[in-house]
Amino acid sequence: MSPDLYEKTDIENIDLVPSTTDLSSADIELASAKNRSEKLRKVFGNSDLSKYDYVLLDCPPSLNVLTVNALIAAHALIIPLQSEFFALEGLSQLLMSVREVRDLGNPDLRIEGVVLTMYDARNRLSLQVEEDARENLGELVFKTVIPRNVRISEAPSFAMPVLSYDSRSKGAEAYRALAQEILARR
Repeated sequence: MSPDLYEKTDIENIDLVPSTTDLSSADIELASAKNRSEKLRKVFGNSDLSKYDYVLLDCPPSLNVLTVNALIAAHALIIPLQSEFFALEGLSQLLMSVREVRDLGNPDLRIEGVVLTMYDARNRLSLQVEEDARENLGELVFKTVIPRNVRISEAPSFAMPVLSYDSRSKGAEAYRALAQEILARR
């Protein structure tokens, strides 16, 4: 990956490769490409990523060519699960897709965990989604849940992560707890 793609951030030791509008047509351009599912892995293979402890790939919830590329290139997967009605159904579809990706070319892809997001403990639906997820997925579900929090929603409009925007908010505290839980699993 070309060093000119990286952008330094205001956060020490964190670099970013931002998306561009060029990606909006990537699915169409890659549709007829040979080995289209392995393009990102090839880019990573030709890059010196050794200075990074972690490379995070943020993907849309749809299973398009770009997402499949990310899954083929990844070592592990953290699945955000919205505390909403259709979320568990979507999760079962994703788990089937992970099996397919393992068959396609990444047999070592592991699911690091599932994190409940947009969680509201006052809402019966959130509690039901959590109960179902924990019953069906057991230890795969992180103990930490990310609450529905206005500060999380506001932060992107200021082009800031919630940890910088309001480090004392419930959302920021939850993301710190999740990071600690992820590190503890390693």
